[in-house]
Amino acid sequence: MAAALLGSVFSISPVSIERVCNSDFRSSKSKLRGRTQAIKSVTSTNHKGVRRVRKNEDEDREEVKVAKLVESPYSKVEAARPDLRKRLSDFLEEARDLVGDDDGPPRWFSPLECSTQARGSPLLLFIPGIDGTGLGLIRHHKKLGEIFDVWCLHIPVRDRTPAKDLVKLIERTVKSENHRFPNRPIYLVGESIGACLALDVAARNPNIDLALILANPATHVNNFMSQPLSGMLNVLPDGVPTLLEEIFGFKQGDPVTAMLDALTNELSVQQMGGVGGGILRDIFAVSANLPTLSRMFPKDTLLWKLELLKYAVASANSHIHAVRAETLILLSGRDQWLLNVEDIDRLALTLPKCIVRKLKDNGQFLFFEDGVDLVTIIKCTCFYRRGKSHDYLSDYIMPTTFELKQQIDDHKLLIDATSPVMLSTLANGKVVRSLEGLPSEGPVLYVGYHMLLGFELPPMVSQLLKERNIHLRGLAHPMLFVNNQDTLVDPQMFDKYKIMGGVPVSNFNIYRLLRLKSHVLLYPGGVREALHRKGEEYKLFWPEQPEFVRVASKFGAKIVPFGVVGEDDIFDIVLDGNDQKNIPILKDLMAEATKQAGNLREGDETELGNQDAYFPGLLPKIPGRFYYYFGKPIETAGKEQELKDKEKAQELYLQVKSEVEECIGYLKRKRESDPYRHLLPRVLYQASHGFSSEIPTFDL
Repeated sequence: MAAALLGSVFSISPVSIERVCNSDFRSSKSKLRGRTQAIKSVTSTNHKGVRRVRKNEDEDREEVKVAKLVESPYSKVEAARPDLRKRLSDFLEEARDLVGDDDGPPRWFSPLECSTQARGSPLLLFIPGIDGTGLGLIRHHKKLGEIFDVWCLHIPVRDRTPAKDLVKLIERTVKSENHRFPNRPIYLVGESIGACLALDVAARNPNIDLALILANPATHVNNFMSQPLSGMLNVLPDGVPTLLEEIFGFKQGDPVTAMLDALTNELSVQQMGGVGGGILRDIFAVSANLPTLSRMFPKDTLLWKLELLKYAVASANSHIHAVRAETLILLSGRDQWLLNVEDIDRLALTLPKCIVRKLKDNGQFLFFEDGVDLVTIIKCTCFYRRGKSHDYLSDYIMPTTFELKQQIDDHKLLIDATSPVMLSTLANGKVVRSLEGLPSEGPVLYVGYHMLLGFELPPMVSQLLKERNIHLRGLAHPMLFVNNQDTLVDPQMFDKYKIMGGVPVSNFNIYRLLRLKSHVLLYPGGVREALHRKGEEYKLFWPEQPEFVRVASKFGAKIVPFGVVGEDDIFDIVLDGNDQKNIPILKDLMAEATKQAGNLREGDETELGNQDAYFPGLLPKIPGRFYYYFGKPIETAGKEQELKDKEKAQELYLQVKSEVEECIGYLKRKRESDPYRHLLPRVLYQASHGFSSEIPTFDL
């Protein structure tokens, strides 16, 4: 197959859409960098989330073998680099090619970095802000291109297409692609002006399956700033770009510009010690690209953009009530020009399915800032879907190595302070200090005790990934997946559960996970154990009915009982649910939190059916040590018919519960003989043997 350029995929005029493509690849006329010829490969993802590239049918078998040998994503996690490596300097360099001879109507292009998406990926249309280049997502292209079919709208500098015609242009593309793939959702990602245009398109097409991601949507125009700016631009001479070049002496190809380019490239290699080097590199890059910036924003273009902005804001505000699409609003904390918090609150109430994600430390140009990863945000808000609604199983995206590193770093203090000891049981009954006894192949159901506030989860989940490449899919309370800003707790606190593959607990989800041969984590005690009261540590609060036994036997899943000990060595409960009920303010907060959480066991007349949601008052201790003990796996294969009998199912259920209690009892006894149970002996041991050394424990 002949190679083809993969830059500009479509050439679109305000009147018609002209498609330029071949059956297997796309041709390009854009002037984006990376003009090397390339073929768009067809990609797929196996059931373990391993991406492979299928070049032709003869290579399939070999590719499958390679996929099975993929090493654990945690094996090199300590050295993982950030996923987003491009910066403002890259944007300016690529924009330089676009604004040289920037003629013609607005048009779509697909960046080369976005050519590796998997089959069935939704379409993502990026609508730019005031720059109009379409390169606003340049830092995110690579990650977005793995899960979306990405098209970016380029609006040439000299183009004066009115806002209403830009809306029609985008609308024609939306309708065309919806006609071609009626079951594929279409994402509209817009920033500032682009967000207003996206809202207008959604309002005009309520019956098309759209999802909106609006970065700092321009909800109003700050006249205090815009009117003086407009007046100043009107009195400036038309040759401002030329004046800038002559005043600063920066012209394309001049020695000064060449020197700044060289400094920028040198800093890109050396990184200048991290963040500081990146900022310095961007300063040099902006200086070196002043001619590019002056050509991107000439006086007449800026005046036009201001008028375009005013019309787009007014139009979007007038049509907002017609929008039916689900919406994710990314809101910067330091953008005071085009944003109004009251307007955003009104948007959130007006739009039927709206999530507001507040990024307090970021400014106007959100997608260029460090710490803002659009794909990670989409994962954390469960906003990714290939069908009509988000599916927690089929739409789940495995975390990247850097995302895993961030999870470990976020809990590094807990892990280092508690020096977890993990034991498992081999098939012959021998207890070993490793996870060797855990089954490699699913389906496996891990059933155990839930520490207060789930403190046991970070060390356990990360160690299973690092040591055995076992990815636990934890069944969690649905309140952890609510993105409503009106909740008492910031939803971003629960991002870690979504990144690591948490699933709302339900019988149906347990069934589906086991059918997919997953490793599933289940806490029968649920919220009651995780929010237990004083004196109730290590006590199981399980329902009377054998809820998980039958579904496990249906798929022949192994059941691994486990116990965890150590919460009483890191804190004391000083204010539990009973105490808070006696304090009027806390009692009201407790009632509201319980109402928001909902009741998963409605109809249960025991205390499990009337669990309060609250945050306990804790008094930290000098940290002790966490201990985990995974018992011998219990086989259910071949017992499906036998376990249909209620008495047999209840008998196995009580056996699992008893083994969890035995695991807890074993750990409580054995930790008394651990010479390194307390912090000081562990610190002294690592000081003499190296801080990466494994700290000994009790004799097995």
